Amino acid sequence: MTAPLLEIRNATVYRGESIVFDNLNLSIEQGESVAILGPNGAGKSTLLKLLTREIYPYEKTGSHVKIFGNDRVNVQQLREKIGLVSYDFQSKYMPITTGFDVVLSGLLGTIGHLYHHDVSEQQRQLTLDTLARLGLLPLKDKMFQHLSSGQQRRLILARALIHHPQTVIFDEPTNSLDLQGCFQVLSDMRQLVREGTSVIIATHHLHEITPEIQRVVFIRDGQVIADGQKAELLSAERISDLYGTAVQMITQDGYYQALPA
Repeated sequence: MTAPLLEIRNATVYRGESIVFDNLNLSIEQGESVAILGPNGAGKSTLLKLLTREIYPYEKTGSHVKIFGNDRVNVQQLREKIGLVSYDFQSKYMPITTGFDVVLSGLLGTIGHLYHHDVSEQQRQLTLDTLARLGLLPLKDKMFQHLSSGQQRRLILARALIHHPQTVIFDEPTNSLDLQGCFQVLSDMRQLVREGTSVIIATHHLHEITPEIQRVVFIRDGQVIADGQKAELLSAERISDLYGTAVQMITQDGYYQALPA
């Protein structure tokens, strides 16, 4: 039997001196695409950081956070299995970093290309192949500061894909993007799922939940308050309760959107 991608049991998680989660329980299977939905401050990003091992739970009896069935994981090996795309990650890159070096840095485990690293011809070719996969070769010599936010986000996606990971995590996938950039990233997400890569997103925007994602987890005030199929949970009543404001729902072509009631 294959171990879950993520298994959280009775976890207590602090950020600084504040408790974000207390007795949190959640399981995500390998190959499963899931949307983590909730208002700002609900704990969505903290949950993703548990999965990427950027933060750890408080150690206590009867509690664990397992990744691929293990309490302890090699972080470098984990990065090869799980890619990360986020605005916060994107904002860490120096303005003069080239598109090529952004993607290459996924192999080096760095933020940008640290020039004391020796780069092999195999690594260079893999970087070029990954750029080509997303149609980004024209950006390879361009500096980050000269690119649109959408182009920058797609380079971060290419960086995440360079190891051909099993899962790609998107933290607020279209944050800061205009419509063109937003639609392109959503298209990329859909293509990943079609190709067999699982996608996990954390968002407070319903339109970021692409038609291929069927499972939705509601988080509010550090608790999972609902977990189930999208068709059941994305109703006006449930979304109004989650966000504490009255909404009406519209759906088209597998996408959902909330409007003021």
